[in-house]
Amino acid sequence: MARRFGVESGIIGVTAAAVVSVVVAGALAFSNVGGPSKAEAEGVGSQKAKRAAAPVDSSIAHASDRPGRSLNITIDDGPDPVWTPKVLDVLKRYNVKAVFCMIGPQAEAHPDLVKKVVAAGHKLCDHTVSHNTAMDKQPESYQSQQILDAQKMIEKAAGGAQVEYYRAPGGAFTPYSRKLAADHGMRPLGWNIDSKDFEGGTVERIESTVRGELPNRTGPTVLFHDGGGNRSRTVDSLNRLLPWMQSQGYGFGFPKR
Repeated sequence: MARRFGVESGIIGVTAAAVVSVVVAGALAFSNVGGPSKAEAEGVGSQKAKRAAAPVDSSIAHASDRPGRSLNITIDDGPDPVWTPKVLDVLKRYNVKAVFCMIGPQAEAHPDLVKKVVAAGHKLCDHTVSHNTAMDKQPESYQSQQILDAQKMIEKAAGGAQVEYYRAPGGAFTPYSRKLAADHGMRPLGWNIDSKDFEGGTVERIESTVRGELPNRTGPTVLFHDGGGNRSRTVDSLNRLLPWMQSQGYGFGFPKR
């Protein structure tokens, strides 16, 4: 219709074309307000394509992707506006990368912190919506909601960066939750050394616990927390333990996917 109308009246046709161009340009500009840039959209798309292309093992990860004498540092229950920045500062001081296992609503509430974690080269882990340590006693529909909703919250807060791991609260994995996580690109993630920093002991006690467990460890993954309470002792113990670990010849990697 527009083509025939333009032939019948050249002047009106040119005017109509100009109006259409202005309308289209305006619509495109409006659609980009507050939305992702082309680069961001392509980045999210490439993450989704990568996730779809690479199948993930549903067994619980323990090994490190770094050969030799290596540890995986994992940080749970954040992000927290007080403690996460302090933990990030300590990790930066010793050039250590870690996996941050985040609670979905915490990530949603503090997207700036999630982006800082990603920008510093750390990796993301889904630690559910509600941190229910009885996840394994719940129906599959509940497990699915807890895991997938948290994944969406964290990835949105991160600007599209991929959540690469899933850690069940309290280690309450089920065969269903492990497969669900793996099917959505997240390797189930366990731990081998529990710092017990959540128990509220002294810095010396946390340090002693980790040092004592290292020789007898069954794998390289160490558990700390940056959320769920006052984590000043965690920050102080990391400041002591990371340089000590390095002096013992340990390097730091990520859990194998």
